[in-house]
Amino acid sequence: MKRYTLEDVAKLAGVTSTTVSRVINNRGNISDKTRKKVYAAMESLNYRPNALARTLLGKQSFIVGLIFPTTNHPFYGEIIYYLEKILSEFGYKVMICNSMNDSKKEQDFVQMLLANQVDGLIVGTHNTDIEIYKKANLPIVSIDRILSENIPVVSSDNYQGGFLATEYLYDKGARHIVHINSLRADEAPYSYERRQGYIDFLTTKALSPSIFEVDYELSFDVKKNILIGILELNKAIDAMFIADDLTALLTRQVCQMLNRDVNIIGYDGSELIIKYYPDLATIQQPIEEMSSEAVKLLIREINQDFTSQGVKVKCPVQLLANR
Repeated sequence: MKRYTLEDVAKLAGVTSTTVSRVINNRGNISDKTRKKVYAAMESLNYRPNALARTLLGKQSFIVGLIFPTTNHPFYGEIIYYLEKILSEFGYKVMICNSMNDSKKEQDFVQMLLANQVDGLIVGTHNTDIEIYKKANLPIVSIDRILSENIPVVSSDNYQGGFLATEYLYDKGARHIVHINSLRADEAPYSYERRQGYIDFLTTKALSPSIFEVDYELSFDVKKNILIGILELNKAIDAMFIADDLTALLTRQVCQMLNRDVNIIGYDGSELIIKYYPDLATIQQPIEEMSSEAVKLLIREINQDFTSQGVKVKCPVQLLANR
């Protein structure tokens, strides 16, 4: 199948290639009649202007790169959905990259997006060792991760979430409350804030914290065996604050298998969890609001309306229980 060129459009429209270029880039004085002829020729040939070529002329590509660990997770899937939806309303297309928490893969994605002249990046990955973010000279907004002191961050109020989750379990009568955190604190400062909220609430009640790290990237069976070990070696556990909803659901299965009566609360509150697991208590992150804030920051940076270096936006969370 032939790939038509700008010259083919010019020939069909009966104008010069320069005129076609001016119509595409909205430059110069072009009559409505000529514009209509050029657009008709483009439509007839199904010709689409080269976005990269336009950026070389100083035009925006109206493409934004999204880099996240995976789309195969309710929280990330939903936040990518809202980011694409909101960006589309502003006239932007997106390129979605799944880093799978692989630093090399993530760095390659960044290089590829820069080569394609994207107007900006929204990043929600877990890796913090990607130096290229600091040198990209491109509008970047991070979600829930500190990539650089100069890159703005949008997150939920993780400290408030950890505090509320632990308070909920305490009010249910629990006194031996364990926190299962899915990430190492040195990799994710905002995960640490979630953990700190848990610790600080227990401190107000003169109770001792007990924290176990279970990486959410582990396979289902490996995580299941780790959770079984935690529960069997700690018979006093009567409640568990889990740092993400999927691990919370797995923990509930393990408790049922072991015939343990343990109160459980998760974290994220994606639409899938709310609709299909209404009996799971969770801390809901305002995913749509976070997405909207990230897009607004990015577009203001792209348009050079606002310098958001170092800005940190925290959106309030909500306790969902007894639904």
